[in-house]
Amino acid sequence: MTDQTKQLTNLDPRIRDFQDQLRASYDQQNRTVTPGQILFVGSSLMEIFPIEKFQAEQDLGLSKHIYNRGVRATTTADLLAHMDPLVFDLQPSKIFINIGSNDIGFNVPTATFLANYDQILTQIHAQLPATTVYLMAYYPLNTTADFGEEKGEHTQLYRYRSNAALVAADTQVQALAAKHGEAYINANAGLTDDHGDLRAELTFDGAHLLPAGFQIVLANLLPYLKS
Repeated sequence: MTDQTKQLTNLDPRIRDFQDQLRASYDQQNRTVTPGQILFVGSSLMEIFPIEKFQAEQDLGLSKHIYNRGVRATTTADLLAHMDPLVFDLQPSKIFINIGSNDIGFNVPTATFLANYDQILTQIHAQLPATTVYLMAYYPLNTTADFGEEKGEHTQLYRYRSNAALVAADTQVQALAAKHGEAYINANAGLTDDHGDLRAELTFDGAHLLPAGFQIVLANLLPYLKS
């Protein structure tokens, strides 16, 4: 397992300190944000999404700025505990959420994971009733290609993570979206190979995307970003 992968998961003992520091940084940045913009929030799959860099370097045709408030190794419980710096302080007009894959990876009970996600959406609806919320489908995995990790490390990372588990969770997230009247979207077109696995050239460890993978996701998200 690469150091980069360890630093993005709870396998790194320093992760809690990093999370606290990152949220503190976001809290400072939130003091100067413009309300009514677009928010990306979630775990490392959001944190390492270079969406702000993409927007700065590419003409995306957007009238609103995108703020990224992803935090690595974040679970639904973590997000629920830090809604102010990660969501409410920004007062966004749109929110794109990718959260829950770590709950699966850390073997959080399904009922707990879903209850947390339900409460996240309930709070957003109560405090930001005019905000459009998009619940994103989980990205696919590649658990078969060789990314240079040791067998034991591979087993540890993918003990509970699998494409089947993510697909099952997607069904439940889709039901939550319907319950709350929010949009469930799948921005994964172009990410998978003929076997349904995440294309090996788009990831550095089988779970986290490289910029080329995020560029594909961005292209799929543009209709929702522009609407």
